[in-house]
Amino acid sequence: MASKVPKYYLVESSVLPEVFAKVVQAKELLETGEARTVAQAVERVEISRSAFYKYKDAVSAFHDMNRSNVVTFNMELRDQQGVLSSVLAIFAGNGANILTINQSIPTNGVAPVTITAVTEHMRITTDAFLTALRKTKGVVSIRVMAA
Repeated sequence: MASKVPKYYLVESSVLPEVFAKVVQAKELLETGEARTVAQAVERVEISRSAFYKYKDAVSAFHDMNRSNVVTFNMELRDQQGVLSSVLAIFAGNGANILTINQSIPTNGVAPVTITAVTEHMRITTDAFLTALRKTKGVVSIRVMAA
């Protein structure tokens, strides 16, 4: 007997039964640790455990990582206490969600740092954001590498 190959559809959530969205919410509660057990997660989203188990492997949230609001910043930062922390505070304070941070060992007092972030919820323009980063004490240079 040949195994059945799954078929996937991308469907806007408002046309789906509410239980699918609640299953995704329950899975997110478990993944983030906001709920420690399936029983806690399903109670919070108000679905039955049987509904959760029925759909948990078939329903997932779609995260479009190809969207244009995922941006990679390539920076050179002075090797001084608090510089990276100040840069990260600018990301957080303006609504950017950091996906990755890569920092190499400093040479000649400067460390290369690459930060990739989702910028869709930023409260300022990218130009204003870059200006704020450039004004931060200890930032030697910054370039947008991918957008």
